[in-house]
Amino acid sequence: MPVETGNFYADLPGFADFDGVIDFEDYVPVPDDWTVLISDVVGSTKAIAAGRYKDVNMLGAASITAVLNACGHAELPFAFGGDGGVVLVPPALAAEAGLALARLSDSALATFSLSLRAAAIPVAELRRRGADLLVRKYTLSPGNHLAMFSGDGLDMADAIMKGRAEGSFALSSPDDELPDLTGLSCRWEPLHPQSGLMVSVIVKPEGASDAERGKILDEVLAATNHILGDLVTNRAPASEGSMQFRWPPRGLMTEARATAGKSGVMVRYMRLLGESLVQGFAQKFGLRVGSFDAPAYERELRANTDFRKFDGHLRMVLDVSPAQADALQDYLDGRYRAGKLVHGLHRADAALMTCLVFSLEQSEHVHFIDGANGGYAMAATDFKARINQRRPAEND
Repeated sequence: MPVETGNFYADLPGFADFDGVIDFEDYVPVPDDWTVLISDVVGSTKAIAAGRYKDVNMLGAASITAVLNACGHAELPFAFGGDGGVVLVPPALAAEAGLALARLSDSALATFSLSLRAAAIPVAELRRRGADLLVRKYTLSPGNHLAMFSGDGLDMADAIMKGRAEGSFALSSPDDELPDLTGLSCRWEPLHPQSGLMVSVIVKPEGASDAERGKILDEVLAATNHILGDLVTNRAPASEGSMQFRWPPRGLMTEARATAGKSGVMVRYMRLLGESLVQGFAQKFGLRVGSFDAPAYERELRANTDFRKFDGHLRMVLDVSPAQADALQDYLDGRYRAGKLVHGLHRADAALMTCLVFSLEQSEHVHFIDGANGGYAMAATDFKARINQRRPAEND
C-alpha cells in the first residue's frame, strides 16, 4: 500500500537558528513522488541591461505565487532565485500546480513583457540521474517558513529545464486562462543601504562529505560575522532606516498587470491606488486601519525576509560598507584559490523587495530580497565564471 506523502513538508519540525543550515544530518529526503516545479526568466541579462530587473524579480516571485495559490496555500517548500523560482509539490497537487505555472509561462510575455521557461520534474527522475534533494524548514516567525535544501537536485532540475533535449518536462498550458497571482505586490521603494552597499553573495562549498562542506560553510558564516563586526541579522537589507514607501508606488502598474485577472488592468490599478493610499497613510503615521496594523506589519516584514538562505548554495544579500565588501571578496577569493568553495559576488547601490502577502490578519507574509541591477543573477554570472576558470585546471 503506497505511503501518503502529502503532508511531508508540513509535518517537518522547524529550526530558528540560521546557522543550523550546516547541520546536514537534519535534512530529510524529499519523497520520490513529489515534483519540482521550476522556472527561469529567459533573457534576464538583457532585461537587467535595460533596467528591468524589478520586473524580472516580479516574474520570478510570480512563479511561486501562482503555484501556492493553485494549491490553496498548502504549506510547501519554495525558494526565490531572483530571476526564477522553485516550488515542490506532492502528487495530489502536481497537476493543478503545474497548470498554474504553465499558465504563467504562457502569459508572461503579455503580462510582463518577459518570457518564462518552466518545467515539472519528478524527484524520482532527479535521483534516477544521480542527484539527490533534501529539505529542512527554517522558521522566520510563527506561521512563516523558508525551505532550505541540500543535495544537487535543484542544480540538476535547473539543467534539465534549460536542456534543449528535455522537452518532455517543459510546461505549456492547454488554455488561455491566467494564473491567480493574488498576494503578489511590489510597493516598497528600493532599499537603500545604511552602510554604503548592498552585496549579493553566492557560495557553494566544495567538499567530499557533508561534514567537510558543513565545516566550510561554518567558516564562511563566522568570517562574515567577523568582517562585518556584527551579526549578519543586523545587516539585513530591510531595516527601519532603509524601508521607504512612496505614493503612488512605482511598481503599482506592474502589480496591477500581474493581478488584474479578468477585471481589467486599469480597474485593478485604480483599486490598488486606493489600497496603497491607505497603506501609505497608515505607515506614515504609524496607524492601524481596519485589519492593517502598519507598525506591526513593518516589524513582521523585517523578520520575514529571505535575505539569507541555502539551496545547496549559501545565498545572502547584505548591507555593508565598501571596505567590508572588499574584505568579504578577498576572503572568498582566498578560499576559492584554496579549493574550498566557489563563489559569486555583486555590488549594488540598493536592494529590491517583492512581497507575497497571504493574510495580514494571520501575519502570513514573506518578502523576497535581491540586489538591484542584477543582484543574484549577476552574482551567478560571476559564480559561473569561476566554475569555468577551475575546469581547465582540473583537466590539465
